[in-house]
Amino acid sequence: MNGWTVHDIPDQSGRTAVVTGANSGIGYVTARELARRGARVVLACRDRTRGDAALELLRTQVPGAEAELALLDLADLSSVRTFAAELKADRVDLLVNNAGVMALPQLRTVDGFEMQFGTNHLGHFALTGLLMPRIREAGDGARVISVSSGLHLLGTVDPRDLQMDGRYRRWIAYGRSKSANLLFIHELARRLAAVGSPVVAAAAHPGYAATNLQTAGGRLEQRPVAKHAIELTNRLVAQSAEDGALPTLYAATAPGVRQDDFFGPRVQFWRGAPVRSLRAGWTRDDRASSGLWDVSERLTGVRYGWPPRV
Repeated sequence: MNGWTVHDIPDQSGRTAVVTGANSGIGYVTARELARRGARVVLACRDRTRGDAALELLRTQVPGAEAELALLDLADLSSVRTFAAELKADRVDLLVNNAGVMALPQLRTVDGFEMQFGTNHLGHFALTGLLMPRIREAGDGARVISVSSGLHLLGTVDPRDLQMDGRYRRWIAYGRSKSANLLFIHELARRLAAVGSPVVAAAAHPGYAATNLQTAGGRLEQRPVAKHAIELTNRLVAQSAEDGALPTLYAATAPGVRQDDFFGPRVQFWRGAPVRSLRAGWTRDDRASSGLWDVSERLTGVRYGWPPRV
């Protein structure tokens, strides 16, 4: 694992990968490098204009790439269902749940959920469930990878206040949504292991990588000082999106990835080659993960049916 780079990605020919949020940043790099190694890549993006631009750039950087754009808004469960229904793939070998929002003002999804929890967790929970029959069809070598964050340490999911209707704090809401990503992977991994499935569920985080994710909140609230401060910090201390994508690519492709693994940069929560990462103990709590799974099925209306509850 030491010194692992994109040059170590195994051949992906014949495999189909779905990458959410693939129009920029870590998602784009992930999609591009999978395509470079031969995968058929579906760029699942919310905005058609940005998605088309990303697809054109990918085809320029990887001539002959087998790649396509499909629209997906994780903050709208009807969009998630439409994406899954219209996806032109009999099997999905790799699902990378990468898209997300960070530290937004208090907003609601189309379905009325707190925006960060609804987008970062519930949207991906529903997407994974709807695609699970095709992930199972891929069989040996299939993986579900969720992109979390070192900031999951800010807090775990509070089942009494999932929507943070009490006191909303943008960074706590973000941390909780990233803990939810890890709890989801933990529970999915348990259920897959219980039935002996070859499908692997694992997670990754990029450390501190310079992407447009950090500045979205400032743009929405028209807080130019906050936006410029984050941009300056990104330039001074953050690693590139290219390097930030390495833990995700490792989790998605490297041999020896185990159920419920979590990868991040070698210098914890910051930069470096991918290694197994520290994580909060609460993200491995069976009772919490099972409870979150149950409430996620209820809120989204997506019931996996398989793997069974354990």
